[in-house]
Amino acid sequence: MKLAEALVLRADVQKRIEGLRERLRISALVQEGEEPPERPKELLEELARLLVQLTDLVKRINRTNLQARLPDGRTIMEALAERDTLALHCTVLETVAAAATPRFDRLQRSEIRQVPTVTVSELRAKSDELARNRRQLDTEIQAANWTTELAV
Repeated sequence: MKLAEALVLRADVQKRIEGLRERLRISALVQEGEEPPERPKELLEELARLLVQLTDLVKRINRTNLQARLPDGRTIMEALAERDTLALHCTVLETVAAAATPRFDRLQRSEIRQVPTVTVSELRAKSDELARNRRQLDTEIQAANWTTELAV
């Protein structure tokens, strides 16, 4: 199985677990004399099976990410950490740029004027560059996911 297939399977298992959570919530409490819509015991057994499957998948995915390398020599795990950091950096810069963008909400000239303490255009340019780098890295990770065999 390829790493990408395992990632899709992991997402599917996580969705199924979330569905079970809701089904269990609905079946956990009923009026006296009523039957639950589904048997909680059976749902809990299915949950236990899915959690074992999820644990195994996560272990194998993590093991693979530690071993597999991108063409530049970085492990997938290192690339994932870098991608997440690039995304966070981009988000912070966008937040600061938005906060520093002047708003024209003064009603009178006598009201206090606010001025930015950073150069918004520079922040946005840097954010755009980081976003480009993140997309490029994400593409490299995705390519590796489809060519890398899942570790045992």
